[in-house]
Amino acid sequence: MRQINFLIIFAMCLALVLFSLENTQAVPIQVVQGVQVQAPLCIELIFAMGLGAILAWIFSVWARFQRMLATRSEQRQKRQQEQRIQELEQEVARCKAELEQQNQPANSELLPEATIDAEVLTQSK
Repeated sequence: MRQINFLIIFAMCLALVLFSLENTQAVPIQVVQGVQVQAPLCIELIFAMGLGAILAWIFSVWARFQRMLATRSEQRQKRQQEQRIQELEQEVARCKAELEQQNQPANSELLPEATIDAEVLTQSK
């Protein structure tokens, strides 16, 4: 893709240079009302092309800067989500541990009763 871009830019610059070489007569330039400058057409064309290239470069830098800011924001959100996931996983592990601790005493209390019931059943037989 870079090679295609290079070829397009090169062809446009070559066309501008060839066109400028053929058009060297002076023409008036009026940017502001009442201010007029005489310059060769080739200089005007090269200046306009250069100004367009500079504006295109500024736009590409601005777009890249905006993408970088968006990427940083997404990365920050992703880190916050991962941190929240870890906190929730720790909370789930803590809750499971509490449930296991609550169930263990109940099981240990039931075990003696179960052994007593089993002894009563065996004695009555």
